Amino acid sequence: MESRDQEQAALLTLLRRRSGGASWNEIAAEVAAAGSALALLNEPAEDALFASPDLEPDLEHARDDVRAWTGAGYRLVTVLDAEYPSRLLGIRETPPFLFYEGTLREPEEGVSVVGSRSASERGLRLATDAARLLVSEGLTVIAGLAAGIDTAAHQAALDADGRTVAFLGTGITQSYPASNRALQREIAQRGLLLSQFYPDAPPTRQSFPMRNATMSGYGLATIVIEAGEHSGTRIQARLAGEHGRPVILTDRVVATTSWGAALVDRPNVYVVSSAAELVQAVNDVREAPVRLRSALNKLVSA
Repeated sequence: MESRDQEQAALLTLLRRRSGGASWNEIAAEVAAAGSALALLNEPAEDALFASPDLEPDLEHARDDVRAWTGAGYRLVTVLDAEYPSRLLGIRETPPFLFYEGTLREPEEGVSVVGSRSASERGLRLATDAARLLVSEGLTVIAGLAAGIDTAAHQAALDADGRTVAFLGTGITQSYPASNRALQREIAQRGLLLSQFYPDAPPTRQSFPMRNATMSGYGLATIVIEAGEHSGTRIQARLAGEHGRPVILTDRVVATTSWGAALVDRPNVYVVSSAAELVQAVNDVREAPVRLRSALNKLVSA
């Protein structure tokens, strides 16, 4: 196998063995820091975090999987690759790998648009307006390909000839919900599909919160259009704060959820009630890194 395929096989072996009970995210961080999954796998047992005897059968099984995926045309990027999304390397939930269809961009200047699957007409209109605004600003629209708000945002981005990225809560070969199969194909052709799960993985209760964490880390910010008190969207809003990403809430989210109201006075949280306020919030998000660099330069030169 070529070096890249060997590293991918070694990474899969580490993930499957999970020596010491390490999580996938912990293994991803160790591999990224070491710069080689093979090096970790082959460390002497007394010094290694992951090494253990009789690796060859597991390693050969992983090699077979990599060959099968490559033969089937699946595209895979890992934390060891230069094209791996750099923003994801800075979060606690870093996925060890991503399967993808479409075109990777590094860096990706995008904003997540998220919300309820059972969205109101007002919510769907606002999601559409938000996506059009992002496209007009040259930003990528990021969403989770769910029904409701996600679907409206993806479709509006495509209709405006913009770029959209869909994070799947399943493997790359699955379509969930089935009603979005055609939309998923169009995004693969014109934008990007990303999945942090094995290709044939079905949807699970755990996969969607994991997907939301990755979405939060991938983008510049998260816009929460509309959500319920117990919506999974609240997970992304909370994690965005932990990731140091701004959160833009509509006034409806603040008025109808306790978690939305609790976020109002926190740093990097915006509340908007109109398209004009959303424009201002997005502009503030884009200008924040410039303001930070300016402040740091003044501090250094003082």
